[in-house]
Amino acid sequence: MNCKASFGIALAVLIILASSPACRIRNTINSYLTTVVPATENRTGVDSGTPSGSTSFSPDCSSNIQINGLDRHYFVHLPPNFNKDKSWPLVFCLHGGGGEGKGINGLTGYNAVADSQGFIVVYPDAIEHNWNDGRGDLMVRSHIENIDDVAFISALIDKLAGEYNIDRKMVYATGISNGALMSHRLGCELADKIAAIAPVAGNIPEKMAPIWTSSRPMPVLIINGTDDPLVPWDGGYITAFGQKRGRVLSVADTVKFWAGKNGCSALPETVQLPDVSSMDGTTVTRESYSGCRNNADVLLYAVKGGGHTWPGGFQYLPAAIVGKTCRDFNASEVIWEFFKQHPLK
Repeated sequence: MNCKASFGIALAVLIILASSPACRIRNTINSYLTTVVPATENRTGVDSGTPSGSTSFSPDCSSNIQINGLDRHYFVHLPPNFNKDKSWPLVFCLHGGGGEGKGINGLTGYNAVADSQGFIVVYPDAIEHNWNDGRGDLMVRSHIENIDDVAFISALIDKLAGEYNIDRKMVYATGISNGALMSHRLGCELADKIAAIAPVAGNIPEKMAPIWTSSRPMPVLIINGTDDPLVPWDGGYITAFGQKRGRVLSVADTVKFWAGKNGCSALPETVQLPDVSSMDGTTVTRESYSGCRNNADVLLYAVKGGGHTWPGGFQYLPAAIVGKTCRDFNASEVIWEFFKQHPLK
């Protein structure tokens, strides 16, 4: 897709936003990622607002699996030096609500990180574009029917392990928004297979916090923007175009949840990161909770002024709608550095 085509689609999306009722546009934000940022387009230059590296998929890298009578779809990206004679780390990158697996790389640039660092990245599809993250969003099928997405990811790990010689001690999950909430769920309910998680722009569902537990300490890297217009920093209702889509904890309580589960120190070490891009309107503070059991560290990257966005990624809608994208660090690279330091023990 050329720049003119991308602009035309973007303009059409904005016209829809301005003219459509809420019921028609409730999924526009994440659906945008699969149209304006297609999987076949190459993008370069983080500072220009786009992730670096190739974002292409080979047609033979999409596949299906049957889980609980449902046909589940996913995309696999293999690094160019893939060789089944060695074992490979695996990262699940989960799309947001309304999105698709084939679009999330356009936001995150994860293929380029996988290629340079040597791991496999998998982009699964939720049923009808929404993960059952436990929030109780009665506007989407996965929540209404209580679709077992944990079973889907669990079975997919087993399948991929045999097909691609996956290192079972290095299986990780990250995602944005609805995909971030689903990452929290995997960290709690699939701790025997998931080594660490990294939710971006998504807090723990309020209704799940009292009942979620983990069979072991879970290393967690959390990235949230203080000015997120959809998933509130201070907790409460997730809202999209005036519609309430379930309640979540605050960022502080989400961090406290994991630090408590992992037996971490009560007070974090706080570091102000360099303001690499003074023009993006954001700054970043990193909070590190140490002393955790089994080295299950808990980190928070608090993006002051940041929105419902992926730091270092594509500004998929104007800041007036989804908030600002931080350019002071590349979330995909930082997440991988965290993951590789925390294998399953």
